Amino acid sequence: MNNPRAGLWLCLSVSILPFIASLGCGSGSTIPNPTAAIANTSHPLVAQYSIVTSYPQSTAWVEFGPDNTYGRLTSATPATSAWGQTVNILVAGMTANSTYHMRAHVQWDGGSWVDADRTFTTGSLPGAKGGLLAPGITVTRPNPSLTPSPGVELFNLVGPNNMLRAFATDLQGNIIWYYNPGPTAGSPTPLKPMQNGHYIINVGDLREIDLVGNIIRDITGTQLNPTLQAQYSFTVTDFHHDVAVLPNGHWIILANTTKEFTDLPGYPGVTNVLGDALIDIDLNGNVAWAWSGFDHGLDINRHLQGLPDWTHSNAIVYTPDGNLLLSMRHQSWILKIDYENGTGSGDILWRLGEDGDFALAGGDPSDWFYAQHYPNLISTNGSQMILDVWDNGNYRIAPDGTACTATCYSRATIFQVDEDAKTANLLWQDLPGFYSWWGGSIETLPNGNIEFDMTTPFVQPASQIMEVTHTDNPQTVWQLNLTGENAYRGFRIPSLYPGVSWQK
Repeated sequence: MNNPRAGLWLCLSVSILPFIASLGCGSGSTIPNPTAAIANTSHPLVAQYSIVTSYPQSTAWVEFGPDNTYGRLTSATPATSAWGQTVNILVAGMTANSTYHMRAHVQWDGGSWVDADRTFTTGSLPGAKGGLLAPGITVTRPNPSLTPSPGVELFNLVGPNNMLRAFATDLQGNIIWYYNPGPTAGSPTPLKPMQNGHYIINVGDLREIDLVGNIIRDITGTQLNPTLQAQYSFTVTDFHHDVAVLPNGHWIILANTTKEFTDLPGYPGVTNVLGDALIDIDLNGNVAWAWSGFDHGLDINRHLQGLPDWTHSNAIVYTPDGNLLLSMRHQSWILKIDYENGTGSGDILWRLGEDGDFALAGGDPSDWFYAQHYPNLISTNGSQMILDVWDNGNYRIAPDGTACTATCYSRATIFQVDEDAKTANLLWQDLPGFYSWWGGSIETLPNGNIEFDMTTPFVQPASQIMEVTHTDNPQTVWQLNLTGENAYRGFRIPSLYPGVSWQK
């Protein structure tokens, strides 16, 4: 290469790595190693690790922990767009006022690089001066020989505005991340991780946030209604209780809508009935599909918990066949809705629960769920479906046909459902001895144990989360008691990052 300037230009502009390496740009030159730096963010528990890499087709991640054995990883982040690109990785999952060790890794086709060990010291939780107090948290393990399923706990709390309501803890009960939605925001119903590494939270408006709490996307009912009205005959008053993020990136929002009725039995005059709507929002914020409970044959005079709050749904599940399950608490039903990935009619395909479309094995109506929360789809196999359901038990029908009053109780349950035969079978249950009349969640954990959350019947806000063995006589493996707030949901996730499981 006789022209050094031409050679220099070629070295800087060519992005095909093997070709660059073969050019020998200058005397013995090589592509420089990545460089890195750590900085504080506006979040006291989150660091930003910035890596400058000269390898466009590379991947970067960070390992971190309380010492230089690390133990936790972030998700891998690709660097694909430019030669010399800066990759910023948010590192979260650390306790307050603690020093952590961390180091970055970069890998590319044919090579890798590991940064030197670095340290980062976290700040304090907001506390009284920051206007957000942490609830009381106590963790116990009644059977030390039993090992909890790994991961962290994600909390959606409903309680006083001066307390943390959206946060995560490790399995020792230490807060390792939180989000402050602001003093005028509502309680998080829900807070969920997304597959892109962000979190989605409803606090009145629906927000997609990163780990620092930066708002990536924000939708309100006021923004939504004009595009909804252009296609459908109803509008929504507010978002509530749940949102489902679909594989294609669309959001299915659960919202309230109203309709006036005159002289309903037991309700003379005009009643402004509150019902549920489902709104499919595409990546551009447009309404792609919508559904109203008023339009699909549900009986307005079936109101198990009275009017005006007719249906009061609380959870959405996207099924492998492209349809939706809707947990309708005030009907004590789980509906399957014809969604067909946005092309469905919205027809109600079936109703699971007492007086629904399924025969329950054994025929005892008290075995059904009542005023349930958080159906969680464990598996499907042909027409067979297995569901976790947190059974709150409000107005449970006893074998003699009467509804419970002072004798109500709550349960963790697993049901097997045959969609073709229209049969249901109670496979498993655990009665923890509480009547949790609202709130709650349930899931089957990777180790086969069952975890459930219940709001306990104390005068002061409180909740209890239990991991138990999936056995005929369930044993408590891990228990977290929370005081000062109620946990609308408290559930285990593998880590704060998608595709990553923290074992400790």
